[in-house]
Amino acid sequence: MNAEIDIEIAESITAAIDTTLLTRAIQATLDAEQQTGSIQVSILITDDTELHALNRDYRQIDSPTDVLSFAAEEGAPGFVYPPDMPRFLGDIAISYDRVLSQAVEYGHSNERELVFLAVHGILHLLGYDHARSPSDEATMRMHEEAVMQALGLVRE
Repeated sequence: MNAEIDIEIAESITAAIDTTLLTRAIQATLDAEQQTGSIQVSILITDDTELHALNRDYRQIDSPTDVLSFAAEEGAPGFVYPPDMPRFLGDIAISYDRVLSQAVEYGHSNERELVFLAVHGILHLLGYDHARSPSDEATMRMHEEAVMQALGLVRE
């Protein structure tokens, strides 16, 4: 499987972001979910202000959040891509402000929190939804933790 992963870091983020680890995390998630072919996804790492605006504008929730996923394939099951065109999964936006605060809250590194949110976002793009039911939440959590373990980023 070949993944094209576009990572954009907003100018407001001054921290050094390990884009190699993020790329590995996305690839590991796609591999764990047995995705095949050429896949494309984009990730924006930004701040609470931008996530707040996106959450308000697209979900009608007037507050910041940690991660948002915008699946390209929602409502279009069975879309057939030309053989030479990658399958575009969608976009993920992550608040680095939330990465920092949640890493402290959960007692682990900023790196682990950022990777976890990226994995979480990819699973949403693949159709997982923890908000549907407790069993769906448990299934999604199991998939998240399996990828994190494969990356060597178990709960600290």
